[in-house]
Amino acid sequence: MNDTIIDSARIETPVGAFSVLAGPDGAVRAAGFTADPANLLPLVHPSLRGELRQRGELGAVTAAVARYLDGELTAIDAVPVEQHSGGTFLPHAWRVLREVKPGEPVTYTAYARLAGRPAAVRAAAAACARNAAALFVPCHRVLRTDGTLGGFRWGLPVKEWLLDHEAGRPERQRS
Repeated sequence: MNDTIIDSARIETPVGAFSVLAGPDGAVRAAGFTADPANLLPLVHPSLRGELRQRGELGAVTAAVARYLDGELTAIDAVPVEQHSGGTFLPHAWRVLREVKPGEPVTYTAYARLAGRPAAVRAAAAACARNAAALFVPCHRVLRTDGTLGGFRWGLPVKEWLLDHEAGRPERQRS
């Protein structure tokens, strides 16, 4: 670890605790549906890790998540994200994923095409699997080719809730 301070906060959501890690510039380095922000640190690229400092909230990041949960689904789009992978495809694929609109999920095949590598469906799936910044880089918006949910690091019930929330199906959302 380096001497960088990583701010962390936990936000309660209808599907459980959501934790966020942000660098000194406020960019999200990791986020996920876990009660303990320390669980996210292994997801952060080693060059971006640091000492965790628990905060009550993270300013604009916490506000964006609250607005998203209140139905302003694009509120998270402007939140900066900082991830590294050591290659060029994953950062590109993560930027492309941020352009997938709420309520308009895509298949892994369509995601590979959007990323400019239509034959690279496995690479597109790997981009989702290696994404550390859940919600802000919305890997939950990618479905299997047959339209089923597929995998999600934080569990299929969370993925289903997020998709229902974004599709405006409150009757299917857990309270």
